Amino acid sequence: MTDSPEVLARVKEGMDLANILARQLKRQFGPHANVDDLASAGREALLAAARSFDPERGVPFRRWANLRMRGAMFEHMRQQGNLPKRVYRKLRALQAAELVNEAAAEEPTPPTAEAADQKITDHLATAAMAMAVGFLAMRHGEAVDRAKDPDHSPESTVGQMELLRIVQAAIEELPDQEKTLLKRHYFDDVNMDVAAAEIGLSKSWACRLHARALESIAKAMRRGRVQT
Repeated sequence: MTDSPEVLARVKEGMDLANILARQLKRQFGPHANVDDLASAGREALLAAARSFDPERGVPFRRWANLRMRGAMFEHMRQQGNLPKRVYRKLRALQAAELVNEAAAEEPTPPTAEAADQKITDHLATAAMAMAVGFLAMRHGEAVDRAKDPDHSPESTVGQMELLRIVQAAIEELPDQEKTLLKRHYFDDVNMDVAAAEIGLSKSWACRLHARALESIAKAMRRGRVQT
């Protein structure tokens, strides 16, 4: 496949991001992150981002590429399959927030400063909820009552289990598509691309649906409307 000069120029513009982002993740995850492997995954994502970039979104290319490359690096680490539970939880939390950021990047700019402030507030709440769900969800659908984490005290483990039950109850109240998407991604450990394809959605639309679902959960929990 021969790429256009515009695509090649975008790849050149974002090439330095591969090593920058790989080193950032190395600082976050230490020996569990291989810089060369992460940079390689990032470069593959950079080319895909350069090909799919739409200037009409109003998002600068480097920001778009940054989101796509970080997402690819997180997914590369997730697929290793041998991460300690505490590292995996941290990874899933960051990966969940990144999906929210990706959805936000495609939204139009609010027309007023007040609307922009509200958008930021809602976005932060949604990203925080995404991180919480990503952190709490057990890998491979592991039963909550059997999940053990040697890095946490019995008291904190009980608290996490209770919070997870509340989140699960909130997910059950979502519309069917949103509920299925979150269950497949978080509790069945299926990546977002696959979960989206299973219910007939594009990755882009699934990211928006994911963000909308988590925003609904965050609002319901703030209002105390979740029934456990």
